[in-house]
This record gives sequence, C-alpha cells and structure tokens, in this order.
Amino acid sequence: MAAQVNDGTDREASAPPVIVLVETQMGENIGAAARAMANFGLKDLRLVKPRDGWPNDKARAAASRGDAIIDEVRLFDTLEAAIADLELVYATTARPHDIAKEVESPAVAAVEMAAAARAGARTGVVFGREKWGLTSDEVGLCDRICTVPVDPAFASLNVGQAVILVAYEWRRLVLGDAAWTPFVEKERSPQASKGDVFAFFAHLESALDKVEFFRPAHKRDHMIRNLRQIFQKARLSEQEVRTLRGMVAALEGRPTRLDLARFQEMRDAAERERGVRNRDEE
Repeated sequence: MAAQVNDGTDREASAPPVIVLVETQMGENIGAAARAMANFGLKDLRLVKPRDGWPNDKARAAASRGDAIIDEVRLFDTLEAAIADLELVYATTARPHDIAKEVESPAVAAVEMAAAARAGARTGVVFGREKWGLTSDEVGLCDRICTVPVDPAFASLNVGQAVILVAYEWRRLVLGDAAWTPFVEKERSPQASKGDVFAFFAHLESALDKVEFFRPAHKRDHMIRNLRQIFQKARLSEQEVRTLRGMVAALEGRPTRLDLARFQEMRDAAERERGVRNRDEE
C-alpha cells in the first residue's frame, strides 16, 4: 500500500501517473500543466507534436518553478509511442464518445491508478487539444475515460486546469488524510477565563452607562444580554480581552500605553536637562 504522508513530502511508495499532452496549441498551456504537476508531485510530462515546437520559451515562463519538469519533457510523434510503456492509461474528455469504456471521475481514477502503481504498473493520463480535445481514435487507444463533473452548460476546461484537477486528486490520495494542510492555525494566546470575560463585560457596560447607551432604561437588561452574547460567541482569548479593555479605556479618555510612554519620555528628558544644568552650575 502507498505510504501515507502527513507532512507534504514526496515519499509515496507508488509512482505518480505520467501526463501526456496531445498536440497542445499554446506553450503557455504546457507551462501551466507543468506547474500544476510540480504543485502536486507529478514529474513525467510527455508531449505529442506540440503545435509551436519544442523547446518553447512561453512554456518555460508559464511553468514558474516547474523548470525541472520542463527540462525533462519527452517528445513523441504519436500517442501510441507516448503511452507504449504504460499499462493503465486514462483519456480525459468532456464529451461522450461512442466507445464502450469505463468512465470515472478524477477522484476514482486516482484510486485506480494508485492500486495499479502499487502492483508495479505504470499509469498515465492523456489530455487533448485546447479546441476539440481528443479524437475518438485517440480515446480508443486508452483503457478508461476520466471526466470532470463540471456544469454541463459550460463543460470546457483549460488544459492546465484539467491537469491540476487530476494532479490534486492524486496528491490528496497520496497524503492519505483529507484534512491535512501544510500549515496550521497560528497559536493563539490562551482562552480567557470567565472571570476575565465578566470583568470586561462590567468595564464595557460601565462605560456605556456613562454615555447613556442603554435606552430606554427598561430595556437595559435585555440589551446587556444581547451585547454579552456577541462576545460570548467569539470565545475570546486573554490577549483579545486585554485589547478590548484597552479600547474601552481609550474611549473613556483614560491614559493609554502610548500616553504613558510619552509621559515617561517627557520625564526622562526633563531629568536629563536638569542634570545638564546642575553640571553647568558646578
């Protein structure tokens, strides 16, 4: 079974699928496909008669940091030659062909390719031209069909987009944990105690009383309950409570930390000035 990874590295036990692009018309789309492959750990890119030839500067530019894949691209004159060393090959298409083949989503195809790869088979996914995709004959050369569950009203996908969907599903399977992410939420300060939260409520409500916020008076209790509920739902941290109390203090006109710092600077400057005068008088 493929190694399950939870740290984003490429230690999968089975080889990722080969990506084959047939008669791609724009170098930018080749580069976008290479970038998608690099994002998700696929490495082998094969091209069948790219329209603008190879190498292609536009493809390299669009690949961003996928240069390693661009550098190892292999060219073929026919699709048959490009997939000759593979045992399980998927043809991607957005439209049905009059061919009796299994049709799978990228997620299911990833599972099937992983199983084949664990058994030692090499796998691949074939993508067609930007304008009309793969021909029925080309689909016929492949073992199964992979299609994306897009909105039928607009089923056309850019080549790079189609590659990234297949590559993502493979990577998700390799990681073995649908919830895994390469980084986690920044550590927050500890959650505030109820006592700290209640002290904040008392501070806030006292400040609001001073400006006669709770009007009419007979609705004060109801308004306070609603106000407290807003902050209760936030599950405030200790730092957040300190920040909120500082905001209320500032609105009350109390000295802020900046005010106190400026006051201390003025005191220090006055002390230095007195020291200079004393030395001059001596």
